[in-house]
Amino acid sequence: WGMSGCNDLHEVPLHVHAAYSRDEILAAFGILRPGERPNVREGVKYDAATNTDLFFITVHKTEDHYSPTTMYRDYPISRELFHWESQSTTTQTSPTGRRYLDGASRVLLFVRERKSSAVGAAPYHFLGPASLVEARGERPISITWPLAVPMPQTFFDAASALVA
Repeated sequence: WGMSGCNDLHEVPLHVHAAYSRDEILAAFGILRPGERPNVREGVKYDAATNTDLFFITVHKTEDHYSPTTMYRDYPISRELFHWESQSTTTQTSPTGRRYLDGASRVLLFVRERKSSAVGAAPYHFLGPASLVEARGERPISITWPLAVPMPQTFFDAASALVA
């Protein structure tokens, strides 16, 4: 799916519906460099070089791994729609909130069912680009993102079962 078109200098070698570790995703964007640990707070990383917001979403959150302020309600509504809540401090008029709501950046969703798997950190499934369809509230903002490519039925079924 290469992401040519982000700008003239970057092509990001990621494929929709493939699974990646967070480090693989960050490396694909040139954000992760040897010896560095980029800050990815509350599951979002903005890459200014490509004007892209990378959303790292875990559907099933547990209190063991997440604080009360990061227990966001993130879940698939359908194979074509995903509900996501912004960081707990984000308002609709903040620079970050405006970027999300105005469509000023490319939004890419990377979603995993749980934080851990049998072999360690669970990989993220790249659900592809998303654009805003609806936003409500603040701190956090509840956003419904339509996906450019419907998520696989098996992933939708598994992720939906976690929030049912």
